[in-house]
Amino acid sequence: MKEIDSLNTPEPEEYVYVRERAVMETLIQRIGTAQRVALDTEADSLHNYFEKVCLVQLSLGGEHYLVDPLCGLDLNGLLKTLADKPLILHGGDYDLRMMRASMGFRPRREVFDTMIVAQLLGFEQIGLAALIERYFDITIGKAGQKSDWSRRPLSENQLRYAVNDTRFLEPLADRMLGELSARGRVDWQRESCRAMVESSERDHARDPENAWRIKGAGRLTRRQLAYLRELWRWRDQHARSANLPAFRVLGNQEILGLVRWAESHPGVPLHQGPKLPRNIVRAQLTTLEEAIARVAGMDETEWPDLRQRDHDASRNDCIEEINSLRTACAQIARELGIAASTLAPRAALEAIARSRPRTVDEIMKTGGLLCWQAELVQGAVEKCLQSTQ
Repeated sequence: MKEIDSLNTPEPEEYVYVRERAVMETLIQRIGTAQRVALDTEADSLHNYFEKVCLVQLSLGGEHYLVDPLCGLDLNGLLKTLADKPLILHGGDYDLRMMRASMGFRPRREVFDTMIVAQLLGFEQIGLAALIERYFDITIGKAGQKSDWSRRPLSENQLRYAVNDTRFLEPLADRMLGELSARGRVDWQRESCRAMVESSERDHARDPENAWRIKGAGRLTRRQLAYLRELWRWRDQHARSANLPAFRVLGNQEILGLVRWAESHPGVPLHQGPKLPRNIVRAQLTTLEEAIARVAGMDETEWPDLRQRDHDASRNDCIEEINSLRTACAQIARELGIAASTLAPRAALEAIARSRPRTVDEIMKTGGLLCWQAELVQGAVEKCLQSTQ
């Protein structure tokens, strides 16, 4: 097997690093004449609280460009030209969301997402590296995944890594589109990719009243939830002020451990408690102790309520129908050679079982499914639910 390690071998592919106006103008002209463009981005979410796009990778017609959006270049011409071209991405939801937030970018032409296509073809391994190995017998390195892309200058190793994220996408899309066509699933791809783009254009605002309810919160008591809320807010404040991702201040599991300790050790000094990250010292340590003390003195009426799912009771009332529908849809998915969750997520089937829709449109509205999904599960819905009405 041929191996291309983007950090430890000679440069696998020529590229142009775009940091000057003249080079940018050349790139804009090239995009203008291209039939399609492969696109990827690198952001700094692993290193900064306020994340942003730090590099834009573009491949078109065998040419590869790395655009530095932090060097002060005017990107308006590039973004306008790029928006009018069909795009190829892999796992493009995050990239498009970040480009919209950082640059106001919205694609106006069709998008082909190779990760979505891999799911529609029933592949178990849907990562880009796995697809490149599957189709081209090439192994690419992953050592740049955790780089701090906001720091300058970027190293040659980082740039080589970044090129690999788009250099294979055009031939990969061609091969995968051929398989989709052979299986009659091109319409699935178009609808699924269109839905992904539409989702990326919607704001998913964080609910300030419930953002602190991290995974594991559902197993806590009301008093423990009060500690969790206060500690989460403490962490968020310090992460913001230091412009660090929250996990680099205090991880979720560390917060949950501290919650349980604080509840069971009222009045005990924090230095006698669980081991804290080395970065929590002086002012941070003092404010953390104050957060714990606030909860210790909090009246029970101020504790958060346990959050109950609105549909818990109705789900229990129709558990037989839910299980029957899940079994039927799992069989359909097996026959199609795709994952059951690709056909219809569990939450969608539960919503459908509770509402008992009859038509494809009703199934789409009730379960949040796409048209191709609703059409495939309609027979199972009729068989499993309407017979019990």
